[in-house]
Amino acid sequence: MTTTGTTPPTALRGASTRGTVRPAGPLVALLPAHDEEASLGAALDSLRDQTRPPDRIVVVADNCTDRTVEIARARGVEVHETVGNSHKKAGALNQVLDLLLPTLGDHAQVLVMDADCTLDREFLAVARANLREGGLGGCGGTFRGGPGGGLVGTFQRNEYARYERDVRRLRGKALVLTGTASVFPVSVLRDVVAARRDGRLPDRSGAGSVYDLRVLTEDNELSLALLHLGYDILAPAACTLETEVMPTWRDLADQRLRWKRGAIENLVDYGWTPVTRRYWGRQLLSFLGVLATLLYVGSLVAAIGIGFAIQPFWLALTGVFALERVVTVRSRGVRQMALAAPVVIEFVFDIFLQAVQARAFAQAFLGTERKW
Repeated sequence: MTTTGTTPPTALRGASTRGTVRPAGPLVALLPAHDEEASLGAALDSLRDQTRPPDRIVVVADNCTDRTVEIARARGVEVHETVGNSHKKAGALNQVLDLLLPTLGDHAQVLVMDADCTLDREFLAVARANLREGGLGGCGGTFRGGPGGGLVGTFQRNEYARYERDVRRLRGKALVLTGTASVFPVSVLRDVVAARRDGRLPDRSGAGSVYDLRVLTEDNELSLALLHLGYDILAPAACTLETEVMPTWRDLADQRLRWKRGAIENLVDYGWTPVTRRYWGRQLLSFLGVLATLLYVGSLVAAIGIGFAIQPFWLALTGVFALERVVTVRSRGVRQMALAAPVVIEFVFDIFLQAVQARAFAQAFLGTERKW
């Protein structure tokens, strides 16, 4: 279903601000937190250690059963406890944003930051400087993986290092403003609310708020919303942070299944538009990648069964692939370059991600029950 494709982005309000300069306003940091007592203190410390700290910090405590609220209040920040929220992070943020936005001026800014993340010291200064450009709907960050998780944690840290390298090479042109940490002008968030209410943007949940409660990936959906309103999104090289890695293969599978299925379903909600064409293209490449992996593994198993000889062409191709894997984790040091060099070690992780991608395609196609 194409919900927004009938309205050209250049005709919408966001595009009219392109090239103008926004005055600087106060910044409010929102930290949605569900039982985050272990990581909340470090997240708050990283905010107060910014070269340009936020003017207000609000911990959005969502159905917490641990010491999250107690820790937040002990550190002197505001706490908003959700009431009757069953829509996870998106529902918690909508509750506080519905109250907050009417009290802020158009030049104010809102940081949405996961409570299991820590920002590098220049994050907010860089984001705010970039948001002075009126065409930007939001400024996000690229993230490193935190410690722990054993081998699966190592794989994630290498994956994130490659993603950060790609974003740097594209000079901050990100496909999505990640939920780890992103800053939005209040005027832009108001545009999103208005567009949901008047039908220019999808709002399957009928909330008429910043976030669509129906989706699995609220950050990806909001990025698509901003792009359809004519805004650009950016992830500057200096906007960096650290986030927790999934500690087990099962946790990682659950996280990535939600991310990948959510991305597919977001595109279905928006349909085929000038904005979504490249995203559909990436999904097609992902689908072909799954098929290629199945073909490769199947042919390898068959070759082992019937016997085979190593051909110089395939040996050279493997060498090129190994070199690419090594170079793209150079920022993480010699040990990780050595881990990447044999190819076969990280190939296990690649096969795992491809399997999750295949499952996401299947679930989206079959319309099975969504789980957050």
